[in-house]
Amino acid sequence: MATKTISSTQAKSHFGSILDDIIQHNTRYIIQRHGTPHAIMLSLSDFEQILNVQENQQDIIQVIRELKPEYDLGTIVSQE
Repeated sequence: MATKTISSTQAKSHFGSILDDIIQHNTRYIIQRHGTPHAIMLSLSDFEQILNVQENQQDIIQVIRELKPEYDLGTIVSQE
C-alpha cells in the first residue's frame, strides 16, 4: 500500500484520478495546505480495516502524531 502527499490544490484539480487511484490501488493520500498536512483520503475498505483491527490503531495514532501541525492556533479561553 502506497501513501502519497499532495497539495490541496492538486487534490481539487485531480480529484477523479486520485479517487480512482485510491479505489484501484488502495493508495492513501495525505493532503497538505501551505505545506502542512491536514487530511487523509483512503478507501472505505481501508478505513473499515483500520477501525476493525486493534493492531492498526497504534499505527494510525503514530501517523497522526507525526503529521500533526507544529503550530498553535490560539490559547484556551476556558476549559470545562
